[in-house]
Amino acid sequence: MYQTLRPRGDSPVSIIGAGIAGAWQALLFAQAGHAVTLHERSDAAMTDATSHWAGGMLAPWCEAEASEPVISRLGIRSLSLWREHFPQTPFNGSLVVAHPRDRADFERFARLTTGHRRLDAEGVSDLEPSLEGRFRDALFYPDEGHVEPRRVLPQLHAAIAKAGGSIQFNSEATTDDLDGLVIDCRGLAARDRAPSLRGVKGEMIVIETAEVELSRPVRLIHPRWPLYVIPRGDGRFMLGATSIEAEDRDVSVRSALELLGAAYAVHPAFAEARIVEFGSGLRPAFPDNLPKIAIDKEQISVNGLYRHGFLLAPALAELTLSFVARGEIDNEVMQCA
Repeated sequence: MYQTLRPRGDSPVSIIGAGIAGAWQALLFAQAGHAVTLHERSDAAMTDATSHWAGGMLAPWCEAEASEPVISRLGIRSLSLWREHFPQTPFNGSLVVAHPRDRADFERFARLTTGHRRLDAEGVSDLEPSLEGRFRDALFYPDEGHVEPRRVLPQLHAAIAKAGGSIQFNSEATTDDLDGLVIDCRGLAARDRAPSLRGVKGEMIVIETAEVELSRPVRLIHPRWPLYVIPRGDGRFMLGATSIEAEDRDVSVRSALELLGAAYAVHPAFAEARIVEFGSGLRPAFPDNLPKIAIDKEQISVNGLYRHGFLLAPALAELTLSFVARGEIDNEVMQCA
């Protein structure tokens, strides 16, 4: 899996893109003693970034249902990095449920994934009292976690600054503008160098209610894609996420109905919830939906995280740093020109 190339030394590092991929790169490089500058074209609020609209689920075992093994491998490594660098990250597990009409899909999900145990109706209610009497059984993945993207990104940026890195918001820097080692984490904006990238739209809704309490993401089996309800604290929940081959930023009526219907199917009390926000993000993806670290002389591109950004970013940053420090190559995700 690994081979060794010439290390790049400890030269200054410029990173373009302060979303989840670029922020983890900047953090690990700064902590390793590099002089790091992180460039971001938007302001510190990051409302235009894909990360702003993400679910933040850290669920490598669940993702095995529809992803290649490399996603689970890197994802499991990322969990350790989240725990190490952000020990306050909630690791309460995740819960997969289904209604009787989707029983076959539920059993298929169970066969294709590992790291879970089955709960009966009593076990579900013990774990999530709000779901008492709602589901006859469930799959519980106890080692999974989740983060709130809009809270953890500022924490990442603060950790970068604490480690000695510099962040320049409203910076339109390009790979040609910068000297030394450049790590390109621009997502879809990098299509000038990676034309095979495409955008996959993920829509989400934020709702608010005091009638339901959940301690972990609940994933509802759905015929087209898994839909999930993620607790955000203070009575708010994110409903996500569609996966649509389109590059507009609108939320369709059909998607809104499915997302709201998923919430209602998890608990009828969500019908009385207040809708706080609709939104969507464009996930950067290569044709095979797998991440790639492309190395070309003094430029490295980290892209194609698809819908696994928060899950994969720490492990990908560790791989990039290992290459720069020791010349190590992970052949499943790294390519050298």
